[in-house]
Amino acid sequence: MSTRSIVLLPACVMLAVALSARPRVDTVKPRPVLVGGFAHADSCTSIGTIQPLPKKGDGFVSVRIAPDVGARELDRLKPGRPLWLCRTVRQSKWVGVVYPEQSEEDRMAECGVSENAHDKPTPYSGPCRSGWIVRYYIELSAG
Repeated sequence: MSTRSIVLLPACVMLAVALSARPRVDTVKPRPVLVGGFAHADSCTSIGTIQPLPKKGDGFVSVRIAPDVGARELDRLKPGRPLWLCRTVRQSKWVGVVYPEQSEEDRMAECGVSENAHDKPTPYSGPCRSGWIVRYYIELSAG
């Protein structure tokens, strides 16, 4: 066995272990964003925007199908994008969001979550997009 093989073998084993430890994207089940169920409040109670991001980063925030970094990515939102904040999970680390396809703030009303909803929480079904974002990337605007 060559010296090169001896050096590469442990590196390959470490890479295999690291990759197997991460959750697989296709194993995380989708979790719908729930809206409504708040007595005397809107279906989604707050509005926020994607806050300015570090210059060294990707320049976007991932929207996922479930509140999990291993969940499939649905969308990528840039700073300043307005969002409805609907529900939080996992010690408020993740928030379920609803947002219009276009980023204009005047389109937010089209999402239909600014009305009072006394019913039990239900999965959001459109017409806007929905998903999960790590709350750290969101700046609260109202609510």
